[in-house]
Amino acid sequence: MSDEFDVIVIGAGPAGENVAARAVRGGLSAAVVEEDLAGGECSYWACVPSKALLRPVELAADVRRVPGMSTGPLDVAAVLARRDEAVSHLDDAGQVKWIKSVPAEFVRGRGRLSGPLRVEVTAPGGAVRLLTARHAVVLATGSRAALPPIPGLREAAPWTSHEVTVAQEIPKRLVVVGGGVVACEMTQAMHGLGAEETTMLVRGRSLLDRMEPFAGKLLRDSLADGGVDVRFGVEVTKVERSVPGGPVTVHLSEGPPITADELLMATGRRPATGDLGLGTVGLPEKGPVEVDDSMRATGVPEGWLYAVGDVNGRNLLTHMGKYQARVCGDVIAARVRGDRDDLPGLRAVADSLGAPQVVFTDPQVCAVGRTEAAARSAGFDVRVVEYDLASVTGAYLLGEDYRGRAKAVVDERRRVLLGVTFVGAGVAELLHSATIAVTGEVPLDRLWHAVPSFPTVSEIWLRLLEEYGL
Repeated sequence: MSDEFDVIVIGAGPAGENVAARAVRGGLSAAVVEEDLAGGECSYWACVPSKALLRPVELAADVRRVPGMSTGPLDVAAVLARRDEAVSHLDDAGQVKWIKSVPAEFVRGRGRLSGPLRVEVTAPGGAVRLLTARHAVVLATGSRAALPPIPGLREAAPWTSHEVTVAQEIPKRLVVVGGGVVACEMTQAMHGLGAEETTMLVRGRSLLDRMEPFAGKLLRDSLADGGVDVRFGVEVTKVERSVPGGPVTVHLSEGPPITADELLMATGRRPATGDLGLGTVGLPEKGPVEVDDSMRATGVPEGWLYAVGDVNGRNLLTHMGKYQARVCGDVIAARVRGDRDDLPGLRAVADSLGAPQVVFTDPQVCAVGRTEAAARSAGFDVRVVEYDLASVTGAYLLGEDYRGRAKAVVDERRRVLLGVTFVGAGVAELLHSATIAVTGEVPLDRLWHAVPSFPTVSEIWLRLLEEYGL
């Protein structure tokens, strides 16, 4: 085996895999280093298993909304079996095979920088192998769940997104701490699959507080209607669990303590930069690795170090990490060939134009671009258009008591969209049209000629434009 490659990638998640594939496509050799499962967090403990758990709950809710349809209790064992199949039973053989087919060399072990263009890999058995890169090293180590410094929390061994998505049993009593995407999705999944007493503890005053306010309100109403106890303005002061795997007691800043079978901490994530050897190349050991729009790490002489995905802190979304990775691999190949590296395709401009995001709850919440508050804060001349999605014929036909809303944030000076938010059953498939409109800065006068089919939920586009005055 060679110990020298054109490009060495540390991390075999979706971002790392894509960097290697693009670099090899550009004529370079590559090695991919991974200490855990090839495929990364998304494939085994995040995106894929969480959606496998959420889909039956969402589908059951859709069925209940349609008169004449009925649904019995979910077959939880079948749902969990399907989830296990979706994550390949935590076996990465297929993913490793794909990496080798790129072709790139897969190196199992803990990778860390040991100086410029050098990566030290410690294999599971302890053997150390030194790899050298001719042109670039790419960090693609993702992020890890962050646990706040609460007395007794770590000793209580709480769930994070890593544990809840691969749970083999559904707890009857569950406490979820957090109000973001993971908290909302996993609250609904666990409750829908049998967590009869589910309590959400939110330190702030709303769910999904980085999105438009109505999104969190509609989701809160749905959770509450389904029997989830959602509490705002509450903090956890102490956690106790006397027996491993036994009941856990959660003490609160207000009110009596809660006893549950499991505690899920969904309180954010941090870049996985621990023990990456960043100090050996003059970078801070903690925090995200700062990069420019070509994903090149700033402050590193000779510009050989790159970082993609969650580890650079720009957008903690799998699809954005993959996008950054495609840009990064192309940039490295172009720079090695001596091509121009100032072309639009070699810059990650979508990070600043607005990353699309979907929350796979019932109702679904999805958005791209700026919120109204962010647009006004940035100094744009803003006009806002909103519409009740339930008034669209296509939404009405999806079922009774359909609840949803759409909002468009318009730059009045240029008459283009700055951001769009949809909330409602099945709206996730509307998001890419909004992403094209926002990213492409399509003029509203032109967008009006993109005629939506009737009777589909996508007719919301016509209604928003009519509300605007077109």
